[in-house]
Order: sequence, then structure tokens, then C-alpha cells
Amino acid sequence: MEITLTTPALLFPAVSLLLVAYTNRFLALGSRIRTLHSLYKSSPDDILEGQIVILRKRVVLIRNMQFLGVGSLFLCVLCMFMLFGGKLLLGKIIFGASLLFMLGSLGISLQEILISMEALNLELSDMEKED
Repeated sequence: MEITLTTPALLFPAVSLLLVAYTNRFLALGSRIRTLHSLYKSSPDDILEGQIVILRKRVVLIRNMQFLGVGSLFLCVLCMFMLFGGKLLLGKIIFGASLLFMLGSLGISLQEILISMEALNLELSDMEKED
């Protein structure tokens, strides 16, 4: 496989957009946690407690998604330095690692989406009980 400086550069827009999306998720989650915290302090119940447990899991997942996303970008830049220095084999290995980090980040993102669906179902179950 032929690899040039432009090959790892192709990941830059994708990684940047993913990191923005991950940051938006994190900010929305932070806002939700603050809201639920004040609700729980005023009137604790099982649904809120379940939501808080799920939010705790999601915060860890988003942190890991961001870590792997930033790691992928870091490895892309490192790969470009290796290619620029003429170390093609090392550049290919680092680029492969960058792709693995990106795959890991996307896999965790899928897991976080599934857990967020669990939280939504928990809220819906509360409304179904009222009917």
C-alpha cells in the first residue's frame, strides 16, 4: 500500500467533526446532570436515581470516546511527521494505530448511544405508569 502525507490528512476533517460532536454530547450531558441533580435534591425518586446511574456511565464513555478521538488525531500528526522524515514503515504502523483508535472511538460512541436510549426508555416507563 502506498501512503503519502495526504493519506493521514484525510482523517483530519472526520476526526475534527467527531470531536465537536463528542464535545456537544458532553456539554448536553453536563446540563442534564445539573438539572437532575437539583431535581433529585428537591424530591428524590427511583426514576431519577436510575437516570443518574445511566448518566454516570455515559460520562465515562464520552471521556473514553474523546480520549480515543484525540489519540487518533495525535497519531495522524505523528504519522505525518514520520512520513515527512522518510520513515514509511513506521508511518504506516502509526497510521494503522490511528485508524484503530478511531474505530475504538466510534465503537464506544455506539455503546453510548445505546445507553442513552436506555435512559430515554426509563423516562418513558415513568409516563406509562401514570396512564
